[in-house]
Amino acid sequence: MKPVVAIVGRPNVGKSTLFNRLTRSHLAIVEDYPGVTRDRLYQDAEWNDRKFTLIDTGGIEVKSDDTILSRVRKQAQVAMEEADVIIFMCDIRVGVTVEDMEIANMLRRTKKEVILAVNKVENFNKLDDIYEYYQLGLGEPYPISASHGMNTGDLLDRLMELLDDFEDDDYEPDVIKIAVVGRPNVGKSSLTNAILGQERSIVSNIPGTTRDAIDTPFERNGQRYVIVDTAGMRRKSKVAETTTERYSVIRSLRAVDRCDAVLMVINAEEGLIEQDKKIVGYAHEQGKAIILVVNKWDLIEKDDKTSAVMEKKIRSELLFLQYAPMIFVSAETKQRVSRILDMVNVAVEQNNTRISTSVLNEIIRDAVQLNPPPSDKGKRLKIMYATQSGVKPPTFVLFVNEPEIMHFSYERFLENKIRENFGFEGTPIRFVVRKRSAEE
Repeated sequence: MKPVVAIVGRPNVGKSTLFNRLTRSHLAIVEDYPGVTRDRLYQDAEWNDRKFTLIDTGGIEVKSDDTILSRVRKQAQVAMEEADVIIFMCDIRVGVTVEDMEIANMLRRTKKEVILAVNKVENFNKLDDIYEYYQLGLGEPYPISASHGMNTGDLLDRLMELLDDFEDDDYEPDVIKIAVVGRPNVGKSSLTNAILGQERSIVSNIPGTTRDAIDTPFERNGQRYVIVDTAGMRRKSKVAETTTERYSVIRSLRAVDRCDAVLMVINAEEGLIEQDKKIVGYAHEQGKAIILVVNKWDLIEKDDKTSAVMEKKIRSELLFLQYAPMIFVSAETKQRVSRILDMVNVAVEQNNTRISTSVLNEIIRDAVQLNPPPSDKGKRLKIMYATQSGVKPPTFVLFVNEPEIMHFSYERFLENKIRENFGFEGTPIRFVVRKRSAEE
């Protein structure tokens, strides 16, 4: 699981500039899949082989009564609650302000580790103005220039020191970790309770390594599981209740990072909304096994075509997720809930599936004969060899003569052929295209 780092501060101190600086060269892998929705609110970053999730927040106007600014302030407070480490940015050109002092007071109350970054430094040989920042009571200030990348390495080194104390999950490899995710009020907790209510061997409720969820280990038919519910497990503060849903997605991202399988819960009455796409798009990008769970099915007036119509509508909005099985359930009446774990078992197994090299190349050869690769300016793509390089998700390396000719539509064709032969239901699969000459 990746730790979460939030950047906070007054408006115009350079938060977004630092965010872009730290994530520019280490963006999360994204794909040209129609329907994948992303949000610049959060992004993966990396330093010295250590990955973390960075949150960019709006500028905090502590005393503003403006509705929008008040909402930004609340969003930033939620980001602070979700973060493991906070980077507090100030502007050396302005000096310490009353707002900086109040934000510092707010940060001290969080009991979180805070790195004080003083931005917009132009001359690192003359830092007399830096000493006034000790009055904020947040330890040593780090002078940086986010726009030029100056001294950001020292800032990141300090961040890595703080993240060394970050605890990861310690479950055995054979334990299947299931994240129950989705936007608020879709029935995540009810579904979690319905799944657990059918199992007699629930071990206990154990506070999770994240402060926003509870891990519940249990066992069924000899298989051990941990279910992670992201809803309603934390102490509810007024901030959490009144802020926008935009920041609640972070809890789901953390659960996705930790899990093997994702139960994406969708409200049958409301259908798919933008936040659902954000969460499940992230799970897809992280290569997780995914089950689409349409909840509150008992509240829908139905005929013999209702489920087919709804499934078609949802899949039309999630074109990148055609491989994910869908189930219509009611956590309230327990309708079909008993099938969910069987679907999870299949999806996780598929997520770990390996294909022998000889069989894989036979399938690729048959696919190429059926539909020859594309050409560009008289040069045709040739696939010399294929091999599987990993699982979680299944990843295939294609050695070709000219990688730039490989079009995503042809990759999709090859993916469909592999799925026709091996299923891979419930899991994304990846392709890595590498150059290899005909003589090799």
